[in-house]
Amino acid sequence: MSELKNDRFLRALMREPVDATPVWMMRQAGRYLPEYRASRAKAGSFMDLCMNPEMACEVTLQPLERYPLDAAILFSDILTIPDAMGLGLYFETGEGPRFKKTVTTAADVDALPIVNTLKDLPYVPDAVRTIRRELNGRVPLIGFSGSPWTLATYMVEGGSSKDFRKAKAMAYNEPELMKMLLDKLAISVTEYLNEQIKAGAQAVQIFDSWGGALAHDAYLEFSLAPMQKIVNGLIREHDGRKVPVIMFTKGGGQWLEPMAETGVDALGLDWTTPISGARSRVGHKVALQGNMDPSILYAKPDRIRAEVANILSDFGAGSGHVFNLGHGITPEVKPENAGAFIECVHELSRQYHLQD
Repeated sequence: MSELKNDRFLRALMREPVDATPVWMMRQAGRYLPEYRASRAKAGSFMDLCMNPEMACEVTLQPLERYPLDAAILFSDILTIPDAMGLGLYFETGEGPRFKKTVTTAADVDALPIVNTLKDLPYVPDAVRTIRRELNGRVPLIGFSGSPWTLATYMVEGGSSKDFRKAKAMAYNEPELMKMLLDKLAISVTEYLNEQIKAGAQAVQIFDSWGGALAHDAYLEFSLAPMQKIVNGLIREHDGRKVPVIMFTKGGGQWLEPMAETGVDALGLDWTTPISGARSRVGHKVALQGNMDPSILYAKPDRIRAEVANILSDFGAGSGHVFNLGHGITPEVKPENAGAFIECVHELSRQYHLQD
């Protein structure tokens, strides 16, 4: 495959010297871009867009045509794995994802297959290969999956939830049943991410969107332990270079030390954790990704600039920082505000890398 023209992102994840802090945005291919909305309308539905490798490639590249981003991220959805397990994923307008079947009993868990990516989700590695070809080495491509706990919450609740009542009830009342479900998911996610890596993903991120909803011991048992199994099973070198792994638990700032012990290369931070504190706690072990509040992008460009400057100053000099939002960019953000943010990161960060 073609040589990387910009490897700033991968170097920062490995805490190697860079000329400027790399930046990308979670959900950077999304509804805030008019060109994305046009592509989605053409595809017919969100899942049709995900399942068409050429169109998934098209929308993956859209933000890179607008902005000097340092990475592309595969356009897909975290719920592809539960969908491949036969739960019948669909999307209600304004309601988010829903499943036709839920997982509530031991029989339900027993009936779930382990996902075979090449057989059950072939469009995902196909999209990775297509995107790598079209990127032609411009920037690295990130693959991703949801964490087992996050996927399990959707499968047990039947969709998104505010309190995770059913999933938590299963974890507390029937912990062995929940662990059986999480084990099947961990095996499926490991294979899924490895197929993305074999197809050309140059880094992978585990999105633990809902781990932060758990109490301390429950997080370690039901969220972190299954993610540890995934990390242990991932391909860490491909095409002659390391494949960095990023772990991101939204609301997980209190667990940075045990997360850093898993052997990942980087931890994602949301906006509730100061990056200086995170660096002093775990920065000698892992790179850090984050952590600007996505809502800052509703502000005026000078306020965005001030926030970027503040986070860069808070991290300080040296490598090991990938700038990102603390969660996904929201649909109402003006595209020009996202552009101002990205430009500020590159412009204002160079001073912190002079000694690199």
